[in-house]
Amino acid sequence: MERKVAKFSSHQKADEATLRYYRSLTPQQRVDILLELIESSQKEGDGAAQRFERVYRITKLSSR
Repeated sequence: MERKVAKFSSHQKADEATLRYYRSLTPQQRVDILLELIESSQKEGDGAAQRFERVYRITKLSSR
């Protein structure tokens, strides 16, 4: 991931730029960023990394 630094005149403009950036990414790029963040947190060995769990729910759908 390429890192960039930008300066904004307000928090609102910074938030808008962040939203534009993430909207411009493909779904695969977003997943890659997520996996990179998870991997980096696990490398650091902090306690929060040990709390990642798989969560799922099975829901029965009614037939119509």
